[in-house]
Amino acid sequence: MAIVNKTEVWLRGPLPGIVPALQPVAHALLQANEEVIALMEGFPLQLLWEKPAGLASVGFHLQHMKGVIDRLFTYAQGTMLSTDQLNYLSAEGRDTGQTVDFIVKEFNEQISRAIAQLSQTTAPDLFATRGVGRQQIPSTVIGLLVHAAEHTMRHLGQLLVTVKIQTAHTR
Repeated sequence: MAIVNKTEVWLRGPLPGIVPALQPVAHALLQANEEVIALMEGFPLQLLWEKPAGLASVGFHLQHMKGVIDRLFTYAQGTMLSTDQLNYLSAEGRDTGQTVDFIVKEFNEQISRAIAQLSQTTAPDLFATRGVGRQQIPSTVIGLLVHAAEHTMRHLGQLLVTVKIQTAHTR
């Protein structure tokens, strides 16, 4: 599924129902989603867990981006991670027998949940203090949400390079 709209998400205008301060978060997450879908189209399953030149695998980046968004958005809600989330974290980077399409679909669904949460986040919520991790390191709602977007884009860049290296002779 190729990207139909080549205009980057942030240039398409504000997303309805999301406060102005969170527009860049929503734009970055939606941009990452579109790029992942396009990049992973036709990606060979046999390359998903390979680590070229010792780099993290494509599978790791896909799982990690989903997991980071899930965890940081959970903290932004003021909630501790569930057992399922902790289990997911410990399994990131391991071949779980899932197809490329399944992992991409899970990432897409996580982006949809994140956008829904952003639409429920109000301006007064943004500077509320939230605890991160078992140690409850203090952050703010906006800090957690911005970091989720930033971290996702960082791994998207790494994913892009890894996919290009792996498929240089096949695409």
